[in-house]
Amino acid sequence: MCCQEHGAHHRHGCECGCGGHRAGGFRRCFFTKAERIAELKEYLEALKSEAKGVEEQIAELEKEQ
Repeated sequence: MCCQEHGAHHRHGCECGCGGHRAGGFRRCFFTKAERIAELKEYLEALKSEAKGVEEQIAELEKEQ
C-alpha cells in the first residue's frame, strides 16, 4: 500500500519506509481493500482509546488544582 500510494520507488529501492525492497526481508507494500478497511478501523479504535486517556488525564489534573 505505501509504495503504491507514495510512488516512492527509486533506483536505490523503496524509500517510503516499508522495507519492501531492502536486503534482509520482505514486507508487503500492496494490500487489499478489505485489509485497508480493517487496518483503518483498528487505527480508529486506537485513536478513540488515546482520546479517552487524554480526557482522563485532563480530569485528573483538574481535580488536583
